[in-house]
Amino acid sequence: MTDTPDAQSESGNARTPEPWEREALRDIALAGLKERRTARRWGIFFKLLGFGYLLFLLLVLMGALPTGEGPARGPHTALVDLKGMIADETPASADRVVSGLEKAFEDDNTRAVLLRINSPGGSPVQAAYIHDAIQRLRKAHPEVPLYAVISDMGASGGYYAAVAADRIYASPSSIVGSIGVRMDSFGFTEAMERLGIERRLLTAGEHKGLLDPFQPVDPEERDHIQRMLDGIHRQFVEAVREGRGERLKEDAELFTGLVWTGEKALELGLVDGLASAGDVAREVVGEPEVVDFTPREDLLSRLSRGVGVAVATTLEALEQGRVR
Repeated sequence: MTDTPDAQSESGNARTPEPWEREALRDIALAGLKERRTARRWGIFFKLLGFGYLLFLLLVLMGALPTGEGPARGPHTALVDLKGMIADETPASADRVVSGLEKAFEDDNTRAVLLRINSPGGSPVQAAYIHDAIQRLRKAHPEVPLYAVISDMGASGGYYAAVAADRIYASPSSIVGSIGVRMDSFGFTEAMERLGIERRLLTAGEHKGLLDPFQPVDPEERDHIQRMLDGIHRQFVEAVREGRGERLKEDAELFTGLVWTGEKALELGLVDGLASAGDVAREVVGEPEVVDFTPREDLLSRLSRGVGVAVATTLEALEQGRVR
């Protein structure tokens, strides 16, 4: 007897799906999985955003806005750090350093101010601002001495700022000096010729392309730059001579841009003694309690920036599909 279609169905022999049916089922499953992943990613993002907002409000309500350690309740030696490259919008910028010095001098319990320097130099303009501000503050507060203390390095602009102090101290192995001015550049004229590249520069002004690295040096422009550097160097030398006075030993190499150890700098009159900031506070000032007046970014700004970085990182991960 031949089986009927109904008998075949009842016996469990189901029909095999067509290829297009399998493809459709796979697309539907993948679409659902993709939708769940997207929802999960955005859920993580909004949770982070909400957490950051709540943290921000909490800090505002708590008034978490102080900077530094704040003034001490009793007599103390004030400390301000000048650390790193001296340039605008850096921790060693004139605005930040001078702000710390002003707060240190204005505190009624400050017995002396220490400017702790660890800098290779930087902008002569920013260094001059700090130098001039120190002179101004010393005149406004003659009863409060200011001592510069060089740790690892007090060179170039770092030393420019130091010479405005009442006295300068350094470690025996500190790097001190570099009383000079420099300007760096490169020349690619021969490389351009070898590569067959033609330089096309249009200017309005005869010397607007001053020191263009892709053109030969113009002797007239080179002399102009040299005169400018000599003028800045002269200002630097005058500041050192004014600040150090008769303590400075005459040496032919003193203003050549060379650097010396703290020990040799003492012999040359560039520093007044060999001591650390703690030593100066204890033995020179006689007030070992040190309070740091160095301006620092407030807690709220640091945390807000951290939340911003976290959100940006999450968004980047969402774009690249790394968050599952």
